[in-house]
Amino acid sequence: MEESQSPQESENVSPIYKHLFGLMIILSIAITVVLVATSMALYYSSGAAQLDLSRPGYDDVRNQIDKSDDFNDYSSTGLLNSSVVAEFKILFDEKVKKVESVDSFGGDPLSPDVLGMVAAEVIE
Repeated sequence: MEESQSPQESENVSPIYKHLFGLMIILSIAITVVLVATSMALYYSSGAAQLDLSRPGYDDVRNQIDKSDDFNDYSSTGLLNSSVVAEFKILFDEKVKKVESVDSFGGDPLSPDVLGMVAAEVIE
């Protein structure tokens, strides 16, 4: 048979154990705040915040973006033969030339011109 704790033994329990659940909640919230603060600091310091056009302050910039689709895509279905591979290589080489032409250690590798984001003409 198991012996139950006497009232005297339960009074000897450390106060930390009595409030362990509350401490766990507080510690979880503190860790969450630290991780969110770290991720936001990285978001702003990396420059990703400047590229995020979904932010509310960029409504006027979003309206200036040219939405014409000039992307030459490659078909994902069909036969695989030498002419199809040659076509793919041509499209691939065009994209490689654009990527290699950017000086990634230069002045502004994330400028709209380098990224190929051309703003539409604003009609006044």
